[in-house]
Amino acid sequence: MLIRECTAADVERVEEAYPTGAHRRHARTVERQQRGECTFLVAWDGEEPLGHGEVMWQGCSTPEVRAAYPECPEINGLRVYRADLRGQGIGTALIRSAEGRARERGFQWIGLGVSDDNPSAARLYERLTYDAGMRYTAVWSSEDDAGVKRVFEDPRTFMVRDLTT
Repeated sequence: MLIRECTAADVERVEEAYPTGAHRRHARTVERQQRGECTFLVAWDGEEPLGHGEVMWQGCSTPEVRAAYPECPEINGLRVYRADLRGQGIGTALIRSAEGRARERGFQWIGLGVSDDNPSAARLYERLTYDAGMRYTAVWSSEDDAGVKRVFEDPRTFMVRDLTT
């Protein structure tokens, strides 16, 4: 398995593995990466994308989390595409790669948000020595392919890891 930054040339393969429809979220993430706002990491087995995660260098988009954890990039949108591949170290490898890149940039901390309805992810992050930092509600909107906009509210815990230990 190889973890590397997603490129514009990779977007179609990533889109095939994890479709985002008309929104083309992977292409938009690569555009953010090109502007230096994030690093879009993809795990590969040869030519097959297995999963991805985005390191948001400005930190969590929720203002109260960003205020409590300034200078703390956030790992966001971590996914392993196929259910039969979950639990085989792909998510861990993506997280460790994100941590390494944050360390290289001189960050002391890295964080991530875990939804209340995802206890298996919370257990993984705890095993990787992330500590519960603060509770918050992530709020975002999305438009479906029919043009209907929905607003989501997701209760979460922001978990942090000290990269110097």
